[in-house]
This record gives sequence, structure tokens and C-alpha cells, in this order.
Amino acid sequence: MTSGSGHSGADAHESGGLDLDAVRHVAKLARLRLSESDVERYCGQLRSILGHISKLNEVDVGDVEPMAHPLPLNNRLAEDVPSESMPLEHLLRNAPATEGRYLAVPKVLADAGGA
Repeated sequence: MTSGSGHSGADAHESGGLDLDAVRHVAKLARLRLSESDVERYCGQLRSILGHISKLNEVDVGDVEPMAHPLPLNNRLAEDVPSESMPLEHLLRNAPATEGRYLAVPKVLADAGGA
């Protein structure tokens, strides 16, 4: 496979399949308008990044236990005990706007005319 820039498929294979056409495609998906010089610059930068990332494949992780977070996390949960609610007057005192006994918020949906 040859891209319009003279890069061969071998170039793309060595860099994890990244060639100028791939950069143009991703830019199009991201709705980015790039000049040819930007495409070439980003292609080089992305190849470098992917090269560094590919080195992770060389690391032996056979003895590493999978984890969701690098530090142990413990949720501190309080006992779920019913208690008195905050008085409505105290709650409404902190509200930026009220309408009677309710919080007033800006309208986010336009009237749809009967829908």
C-alpha cells in the first residue's frame, strides 16, 4: 500500500500502521482541518508516541496481579440510619432563587407546542 506522500506500506507497518493517510483519516473523524505540513508533523509525533507505547509490550507482567487502581482504596461507609431532614426553610435560605416552597431553576427545554 502506498500513500499519496510516497510512504510505503512497510513504513506504516514499522510504525504500527500509522502513515499519513491514517493521520488524515483521524483528523477527518475529529473534524480537524490540517495542512499537509501539520499532517507530516503529527505523523512523526504520533509515530514517536506509539514507539514508546510499544515498548510496554516488552515488559514481563506475568506475575503482576491485575488492578483497577494503583493504591488500595477502602470506602468508608457510615451506617445508614434514618434521621431528621433539614428543615425546608434552612434549605431554601441557601438557594439562589425560589418559587414558593420550590427551588427555581432556568428553563432548559423550549415549549414544544403540545408534545
